[in-house]
Amino acid sequence: MRLTPLVTACLFMLSSLDAQDKDGWVSIFNGKDLSGWTQLNGKANYTVKNGVLIGTTVSDQPNSFLATQKMYGDFQLELDLLVDTAMNSGVQFRSESLPDYQNGRVHGYQMEVDPSSRAWSGGIYDEGRRLWLYTLEYNQEGKKAFRNGQWNHYRIECIGNRMRTWVNGIPTAALIDDMTPKGFIALQVHSVSRPEEVGRQIQWKNIRIREKNLKPWPDQKIFIANLLPNSLTEEEKKSGVSLLWDGKTTSGWRGVYKTTFPEKGWEIKEGTINVQPSAGGESANGGDIVTERMFSAFELQFEFRLTEGANSGVKYFVTEKENNSGSAIGLEYQVLDDEKHPDAKLGAAGNRTLASLYDLIPSIKYPQSIKKIGEWNRGMIRVYPDNHVEHFLNGYKVVQYERSSQMYQALVARSKYVQWPEFGMAKQGRILLQDHGNAVSFRSIRIREMTNE
Repeated sequence: MRLTPLVTACLFMLSSLDAQDKDGWVSIFNGKDLSGWTQLNGKANYTVKNGVLIGTTVSDQPNSFLATQKMYGDFQLELDLLVDTAMNSGVQFRSESLPDYQNGRVHGYQMEVDPSSRAWSGGIYDEGRRLWLYTLEYNQEGKKAFRNGQWNHYRIECIGNRMRTWVNGIPTAALIDDMTPKGFIALQVHSVSRPEEVGRQIQWKNIRIREKNLKPWPDQKIFIANLLPNSLTEEEKKSGVSLLWDGKTTSGWRGVYKTTFPEKGWEIKEGTINVQPSAGGESANGGDIVTERMFSAFELQFEFRLTEGANSGVKYFVTEKENNSGSAIGLEYQVLDDEKHPDAKLGAAGNRTLASLYDLIPSIKYPQSIKKIGEWNRGMIRVYPDNHVEHFLNGYKVVQYERSSQMYQALVARSKYVQWPEFGMAKQGRILLQDHGNAVSFRSIRIREMTNE
């Protein structure tokens, strides 16, 4: 049958809709072969069978990545995956492989695939670079989203500096960051080190993406990890997060036991508030600084940067009632160079080390939670209305306790705080940054007050 120009045009339009549907979705895996993809780094096996892309582990290889040949900036991505129950993997996005960066090592954002009991599937990892940016310790409900041994539906949304993830329709991570605005999508087959791990598989299908006319999916209403210094998004503001320090002035802060901010010992410079080095004594130079406001239940975020051998701390429930010499009294998130400062070896069982509840409870030490001296660390303290308290370090939950428990009281009884009745049990108190005579910097101090709702 001879085709008229009109029929030919209609057929062409229909064939175009196969690649892009009416909502702008485009399939980036054709279900037949690896066209449009390039393998990078390791040599894991990638094959296609019955419309499914299959990645298989091999021995003696680094992480392998099957990467799109096209780069993507703003997009919404969806795919389905099924992973071996004992295998780790991930979906790279806005990622790169550059000759001048670790000899072409793939690096960039990764949406985690984690079928282990840790249950961090949907978290955001910075492959080959800064490591964990958003763990599922931030979002306990998100841990329930992944279905082990079954197909899981993954969604990634990147619009500007805002990155969000979902697993099976459940929000898992929300990140604000601007390090890499554009890059490839890649499917990871993780390296293996033991013979029994060889031959494990992960499968992907229904891989599609859209880049135009993006309408953000509904707000997740979960914790937002904002890595842009001293900033707040509209979404954070709606959830009740505010800047406890504005990044520029001394507004909202004063010296402990004083009515004004210290005239010496502290410096505000380039968006950081810094303890200036002195003789290393406790509150012997400018002295500690505290918030003018008092808080009861809250989520306090802060970033800190240590110099070699430095000591400081972030205290909470500070009342100033003790009127003692030296540093003011309060529960303390320890800020310390564990390797070079002698305080790390004092106390009991490491309870004066980094991120510990000072002199009471040692923090759990996870290798990936420890940054090098001079790098920025992300700390967080959560105090719930029921007196449950948690310390976080770079995304890892490292301390948890109950302020009103018998165990807490027993710990206080054997500590340096035993001399102060009802230590740490005030209904409300101030937040404190400690001057311990060593150079330490702080920034991105945010707070969200909690309620019983």
